[in-house]
This record gives sequence, C-alpha cells and structure tokens, in this order.
Amino acid sequence: MNFDLMNFEFYSPWFLLLFLAFIPLLILDMRKKKRTGIKVPTTAKMEENKGILFVLFLLKISKYLILSALIIAMARPRTFAVSQNDDDSKGIDIMLSVDVSLSMLAKDLEPDRLTALKKIAKKFVNQRPGDRIGLVTYSGEAFTKVPVTSDQAIILDELENLNPLELQPGTAIGEGLSVAVSHLRHSKAKSKIIILMTDGVNTIENAMPPQIGAQLAKSNDIKVYSIGIGTNGYALMPTQTDIFGDLVFNEVEVKIDEPVLREIAETTGGKYFRATSNQSLEEVYNEINHLEKSELKTTKLYNYQEYFRQFLWIALAILLLDALLRWVFYKFLS
Repeated sequence: MNFDLMNFEFYSPWFLLLFLAFIPLLILDMRKKKRTGIKVPTTAKMEENKGILFVLFLLKISKYLILSALIIAMARPRTFAVSQNDDDSKGIDIMLSVDVSLSMLAKDLEPDRLTALKKIAKKFVNQRPGDRIGLVTYSGEAFTKVPVTSDQAIILDELENLNPLELQPGTAIGEGLSVAVSHLRHSKAKSKIIILMTDGVNTIENAMPPQIGAQLAKSNDIKVYSIGIGTNGYALMPTQTDIFGDLVFNEVEVKIDEPVLREIAETTGGKYFRATSNQSLEEVYNEINHLEKSELKTTKLYNYQEYFRQFLWIALAILLLDALLRWVFYKFLS
C-alpha cells in the first residue's frame, strides 16, 4: 500500500476511539496468573524452547492485531487526489493585442506608456482567475507571444518582458487584430473578446486593413474593446538615437486614429476608450473588467483510493493464523 501522507485521511475517524478499549484488556492480561505448560519435577536442565515462546507470544497479541485491523478498517483510511474541472464553454477567452512600437516609450504616462500598460494589464490578468488569456504584440508586424491559456504566470511574465525593439518598426493595427482573431475563432468559450491597444495610426500600407480585421472578428462573434493610449497635444517621444545608441526624446504631436479604433469597436459590438493618463488607463481596464463578467465556476473533483479492504484481509489472515497455531500447538501438547 502506497500512502500519500499529504492527502491521507480517515472517513470515520471516531472509530479510532475504540483503541481505548485496549486499556482494560491489557489490565486483565497483566492480572492473569502465569500458567505452566507441562508439570515437571525441575526445569533446571531443560533448554528453553524459543519456538514455543514465539508461538505463545503471537497467540497472546493476535487478538490485539485483529481488533486493530478491524478498527482501522471501520475508520476507512483513504488517500485522495484533487483535480479541477473547468467548463470552457462558460468562461471568457481574452486576447490582449498590444502595440509595442517605439512610440510606446513616450513619457506622457508615468514613467512611460509601455511601463504603465504593463502594470495595469497585469493587474487586469490577476482579476480574471477563471478565464483564459492570450497575448499578441504588434508594431510593423504581429507576433503571438502566448496563445490563450489558463496559466496566468506565463501571461504575467510575457507582459513584464514586452520589448518595443523586438519587432519591425511601424504600426500595423490590422495585423495585431487579425492575429488575435485567428486564435479565438475556434474557441468554444461563452464570450470571446480582444483588447486592442495602440498609441498611433496604421502606418503599414501593405498590411491587413483594420476594417477587415474588424469584419473577421464580427463574423467569428468576437467583441473588440479598443484603447487609444496617449495624452492630448504633445508628448516626449523617442525620435532617434545618438552616437552611443541611446534614444533621443523630443516633443512630438500625439496622433491616434480614433475614428478607426471607434469603428473597430462598434463593428464588433465592443467599445472604444481613450486613456490619457495612468489613472484613466486603469479606469478603462476596470470598466472592461466589469463589462465582461465570467460565469465560469471551477469544480474540484476528489478521487479517493480506499484501503479498508486491505485491513479486513489483514484481520482475516491473522485470525486464520491464530486458529492454525492454536490447533498445531495444542495438538503438539496433547
């Protein structure tokens, strides 16, 4: 029998109190006078038969062993394993599609747009324990960082490691949207949503138009919440690098294609938001969090392995051994 002590229990532990009944039995045994097996004039020159002594010892403790096995069997020892059963058809699948173009390092949010986004997006992920979440990044091209998963740790790690220099320059909003759609189109979730974030305008002419991406989302029952990140007016943005390779920041007018982002949201039944500060960006995520409530309930399944039968077999085996020893022993003495 292999017991997992971390997941071991007795179904009826109160039966273990029967072990207290052993106390009066032990007292009675101690008060019994020692019986002499064979009367002889003297035992001085007789050798001690260790075999007989061992048999007598077994016969003396056999009743305690049988009772112990029966008591443990009645208490029903068992081990269990816990598993979770999630009904994916009742949860929400969410794809975060994040613009990681160089302008996301603009300093109109504290300390910059990307860092503010990381912090707030991670908080959003932590508030969705019952949902599956994926991550797509895009600039001049789109890349799947994490397919939809219930492993929040992976999403949080990838959000923390977002890098605006890992993809081609530019902003291809349609590509970021269409790649996210491709991951959700076959989902069986109750609700499928994309949170599309950008701080600019679509600059890649040969990429998929954002409007086509919106139509693809609509045809697959995917709702898009679009977020324009950036203050109104001007902001410090990286515009070039110096001779040491460090970014040089200059005041640049903030341009966000709000009509396109609003059209994407309206086409898919979602909503467009504008985040001009850390606080407003957090408010946007809080609103989305309240708009999309998950009905997914995790059911814990307990798989039990019972061991009472083994102890019943032990009690029967000791009982048969006791009967056999008594029959052989008394036959030998007679």
